[in-house]
Amino acid sequence: MGMLIAVTSAAGFLLFACIYVLIWHRKGKRLWFHLCKKPSSNTEKNYEAMIVLYGSLAPKRYMYSEVMKLTSSRNNQLGKGGYGVVFKGRLHDDRLVAVKFLHDCKGNGDEFVNEVMSIGRTSHVNIVSLFGFCLEGSKRALIYEYMPSGSLDKYIYSENPKEILGWEKLYAIAVGIARGLEYLHHGCNIRIVHFDIKPQNILLGKDFSPKIADFGLAKLCHTKESKLSMTGARGTIGFIAPEVHSRSFGVVSTKSDVYSFGMMLLEMVGGRRNVKSIVAKSSEKYFPDWIYDHFAQDDGLQACEVTSESEEIARKMTLIGLWCVQILPAYRPTITKVLEMFERSSDDMDMPPKQNFSGLLESSAHNMDVQSSSSTRSEENSLVNSKILQQSPTL
Repeated sequence: MGMLIAVTSAAGFLLFACIYVLIWHRKGKRLWFHLCKKPSSNTEKNYEAMIVLYGSLAPKRYMYSEVMKLTSSRNNQLGKGGYGVVFKGRLHDDRLVAVKFLHDCKGNGDEFVNEVMSIGRTSHVNIVSLFGFCLEGSKRALIYEYMPSGSLDKYIYSENPKEILGWEKLYAIAVGIARGLEYLHHGCNIRIVHFDIKPQNILLGKDFSPKIADFGLAKLCHTKESKLSMTGARGTIGFIAPEVHSRSFGVVSTKSDVYSFGMMLLEMVGGRRNVKSIVAKSSEKYFPDWIYDHFAQDDGLQACEVTSESEEIARKMTLIGLWCVQILPAYRPTITKVLEMFERSSDDMDMPPKQNFSGLLESSAHNMDVQSSSSTRSEENSLVNSKILQQSPTL
């Protein structure tokens, strides 16, 4: 009997010891996991905040392996840029998509989450739709609706852009972009300033209907706010508004997008890039300067492939563009006013005062390249500003 009790006690003790070791081991593994687990990145934190903000309306999140399947292991490339590479893909319901794979990121991914949060809030015929995204470590991708006609830049910079699209189609594209911007500025539940309006970021559908894309630099603000507080410059040389790279020109606001839109309008009219060096031939001048010098002359628009039938369209687009690129924001129209201008005749529009665009472009390029020398930059801005303000109307 004593032997039985001893054996039972020993077995019970052994069982208890095994259970204790097992629990300790699991707790130890869990503790070790938590100790070894890397803290969440800012991107993950931003993503979690986005999920809370959107709830069930948040864009769908895909695993990287799923995105690879959608693109057949990145088999059909559509284009590439400094941000990464875009591939054609197909969703499970057979909808075609354009998948933008961003370069492996070592930063906090603010621009990526910013783009998802910005475009995820939109729903408009002239804003590209975001179907989903991938966020898996440093691997990031955005899944957009597929736009079969590509981006606007490949048409307006071609050999004969007016023959491909025609003036009426160019005009319709311009109006569509303006409507998309008005939605971002005034029609969305929160105001969105895009900060990177340019032909490369305008995608075209099968019937060349335009949609604004690439919201990586966008900034959100409350609809009651008329100006934005921000640090640093954002945008593309040649399209970036003066006040964005130097606050001495004025406050940053939705009119910064109006400036970029105006520059794009002028590129659509001129059929060439605005960012050009000033050379001896007048036809090769920076286009805003050239159009001021030649607009009133008989041959002013003929160099832009304008016929008598399309002259009204070309004149209207040019005048609207020149008003949009006024250096001081106070003299630019709002995007709502721009849409009203599209409804008017060019005969009802005045020619805006000429600006020192060439000096502004050189200043912009310098300021974007030399971010570190702030004191020197401020002095140079003051010099450029004084020259520009001498040519601007008195406030």
